[in-house]
Amino acid sequence: MTQVAEPRTINRVLSLTGVDFVEGDAAHPLPAAAPLPLRGKVALVTGGSHGIGRSVAIDLAQRGAAVAVNYHSSVHVAATVCEVISSFGAQAHSLPGDVGDEAACTRMVEQVFVECGQVDILIHNAGRRDDIPFHLMHRKQWDDLMRVHLGGAYNLVRALINPMRQRGFGRVIFLTESPSRHTARGYANLAAGKSALAGLARSLAVENARRGITVNCVCPGMIETRRLQGLSTRDREKLESLVPEGRIGRPEEVAHLVSFLVSEQAAYITGQEIHIDGGLSL
Repeated sequence: MTQVAEPRTINRVLSLTGVDFVEGDAAHPLPAAAPLPLRGKVALVTGGSHGIGRSVAIDLAQRGAAVAVNYHSSVHVAATVCEVISSFGAQAHSLPGDVGDEAACTRMVEQVFVECGQVDILIHNAGRRDDIPFHLMHRKQWDDLMRVHLGGAYNLVRALINPMRQRGFGRVIFLTESPSRHTARGYANLAAGKSALAGLARSLAVENARRGITVNCVCPGMIETRRLQGLSTRDREKLESLVPEGRIGRPEEVAHLVSFLVSEQAAYITGQEIHIDGGLSL
């Protein structure tokens, strides 16, 4: 990990592997003299090379955290995210690893401890989808999803919870989705996995509440990610019509919520499922 200069905020459009990327929130950019509430904290963000994970990693760094960006296969994209983070003065490090592999998670955590000395914040964002009606679903399609979503949560939290308890501070965020409460055809495995994460978060919150550790779920609705980029105008308008606010959310909006929940200001919030979906869950 490279130690770089004092953090600063840049609001500009970059091109990451051919995809336009807005650093910060174009509508609500962080001011140049913004405080750094996460200075001195170290965050591990799984699935941090794309979409919401990428925005979360960058937002945490803008607020002063050192960030380890985990990726599974997108090595060049993850490296570019780290370059963006470093460009405004934060520490960044890319970590390859399959979160469903317990040994790989142990290696990731050990590497962050070697580089940074601690991990204060875990953002479990890595996931996969394999949408198919349950009566057509093969066991492998069920197991593969559970391995990443729920198994990944076990592997990472198990590796980090004791150090967090010993230090008396920790923030754990599971990125779940609206299907955990509002599902649709073909989502049985995803809905089950995400709902299980919510139950795990509540149990972990109770077990660790007096150790300075909070555990919450952030539940994004329809967010502007790669999954939506191929939609036709008609299909996009149909989706937007389902949202009370009438629009698709931005990854930066989810990232701002995550950054608040891992801050000291959110120390009294734990065991919650917080939906950020323009009212869709209503």
